[in-house]
Amino acid sequence: MKQGLSLRVSQHLALTPQLQQSIRLLQLSTLELSQEVEQMLDDNPFLERTAEEAAREEFGLESADAPVRDEDRQAEFSGDADGDFTPGPSAPAAEIAVAADVGEPATLDAVDGEPDWEGDGTVDMAPDDSEWGSDAPARTNNLGDDERTDATELARSQESLQSFLHRQALGLRLGETDRAALRFLIESLNDDGYLEDSLPALASGLAGDDNDQFDDLVHHFQVALGLLQSLEPVGVGARNLGECLTIQLRALAQPDEDADEAQVRATAIAICKQPMELLARRDFKRLATLTRSNEEEVRAALQLIARLEPKPGRRFVDVERNVVIPDVIVTRIGNGTHTKFRVMLNPEVMPRLRVHDIYAGALKQHKGEGSQALSQRLQEARWFIKNIQQRFDTILRVSNAIVERQKSFFVHGELAMRPLVLREIADELGLHESTISRVTTAKYMATPYGTVELKYFFGSALGTETGGNASSTAVRALIKQFVSAEDLKKPLSDSQISEMLKEQGIECARRTVAKYREALRIAPANLRKAL
Repeated sequence: MKQGLSLRVSQHLALTPQLQQSIRLLQLSTLELSQEVEQMLDDNPFLERTAEEAAREEFGLESADAPVRDEDRQAEFSGDADGDFTPGPSAPAAEIAVAADVGEPATLDAVDGEPDWEGDGTVDMAPDDSEWGSDAPARTNNLGDDERTDATELARSQESLQSFLHRQALGLRLGETDRAALRFLIESLNDDGYLEDSLPALASGLAGDDNDQFDDLVHHFQVALGLLQSLEPVGVGARNLGECLTIQLRALAQPDEDADEAQVRATAIAICKQPMELLARRDFKRLATLTRSNEEEVRAALQLIARLEPKPGRRFVDVERNVVIPDVIVTRIGNGTHTKFRVMLNPEVMPRLRVHDIYAGALKQHKGEGSQALSQRLQEARWFIKNIQQRFDTILRVSNAIVERQKSFFVHGELAMRPLVLREIADELGLHESTISRVTTAKYMATPYGTVELKYFFGSALGTETGGNASSTAVRALIKQFVSAEDLKKPLSDSQISEMLKEQGIECARRTVAKYREALRIAPANLRKAL
């Protein structure tokens, strides 16, 4: 085998830790960013949160896409260890601009080993080491302020179904065994207030192979179940939907009810004993035959059932209250033909961070062992501040472009939404589509018509008779409008809605209408029909 030398030219992209962090921060939601900031504050001693006013870094939209200069790159990465850290104003911007455009190629080579933040050994306070986001209020963490209450704590303070039932059980005069059996059944309820396991199954789990104890437990559970089903909310402790509705119907009995009301209630109880599929389909004829009633009585009974609560424990479910905080706020300026819209970042979501000047000053005085590692941590803190700023600057740029293209929405509402795809915004801003996708995911905008996700403004195009295009978002708004104005006795079918859209000049097939209707969580025509 003959040996020889050869040259081969190839290109590959290596993601530095700075670029990786920039991409990761860009796709985080507001909550995830807050968690990332807290984690970085715990890990990096050179990073701190501050409440003091300070000048903003000289780095922003103006230099976001500026090309890096060779002298700036050399000044940043080849500086003297004892000199000041004075990077060129466009150096970090150029690095981050690359991160915004890298997309997601299949052959990216990440940097191996420990992250190297390219610390140059500089420990002097740089002019851009002040905090960013100075308009945001300081975080108080509710410490020492009795007038402020955390929303999460309010959500968790809601009384649970089990606690509510235990409190009622205290007023019952029961023996020790029956009280224990009732307590056991209460703790066995699910979030909807149903008892999913049968009484024998619950008893066998406690008694094991002891048949006498098993029979005794089943007896006590039957007594406890009757007591449980007599408590509030009505219907709690039911084993299935039919039993739950039946309990509520029996609770509606009044001593002075007339014969017609009693008959309707009796018919409703009989219907609840039938398969629930017939009730869901509103099969009047079949239900009338099974309950030996006429269709008018069945209709009246179904109207009565519709007023019942199928999930008695619904109002006790401790649902986590996720308050959506917008990242961007759009306000209207002027009226009429002079209407303009101002786009601004929400200062509530912008963290106020800065490099810890005391620690940075101490590092400057210390030139012993480990100073290089600490210098890298200092550089890491600086890059973290810059990457957060770049994240919000990119969100603001994308939001401005969206508002400019969807101005009709901000004036007239969702019916005026225009077709828009990610590629249009990407081409306008000179970014990659994947960057626009990251920016518009889990980021929210407060508009005159409510707070919506940035992805809400993007929609495919449907053809019109005039040769133009209509946004799928506007079409869904039209469908919602048609359904809200329909006759409940004769609800619109998907085919009828498709024809109505054609009358508006929009070509939309019946299957597309069905897909949009399901996305809007609108029931089919047969389930929307009034009784």
